Amino acid sequence: MASNRTFTMIKPDAVADGHIGAILAKINEAGFRIIAMKMTHLSRQKAEGFYEVHKERPFFGELTAFMSSGPIVAAVLEKENAVADFRTLIGATDPAKAAPGTIRALYARNMGENAVHGSDSDENAAIEVAYHFAATEIFG
Repeated sequence: MASNRTFTMIKPDAVADGHIGAILAKINEAGFRIIAMKMTHLSRQKAEGFYEVHKERPFFGELTAFMSSGPIVAAVLEKENAVADFRTLIGATDPAKAAPGTIRALYARNMGENAVHGSDSDENAAIEVAYHFAATEIFG
């Protein structure tokens, strides 16, 4: 059964480019309810912990350096079929291949600096939410 929650981060590139408001508007327009949100700056260690699943991949160092390079906005979103619907809303990892109107097509710089993170499964959504938010910070 699909979960009704997913996790997202507005990444340092989109924060630096001033796209927080526009991205949050797209999320709201798509019917998601934001039930937790905070702006924070990931330490390199926190970024490495979050992306530990990619530790053996060649892009791990570059990814964690980027994710700790500036502030991010972390959020928990609620909607029926949240994970799949959010993945559709954000578009392909490579913004050149993302469908028109998706968040990445509109706001990503490139494949590495692709504006937003979205959980790829219900299981990972639960893990990612717990990594960034205490239960007392979630209001839904």
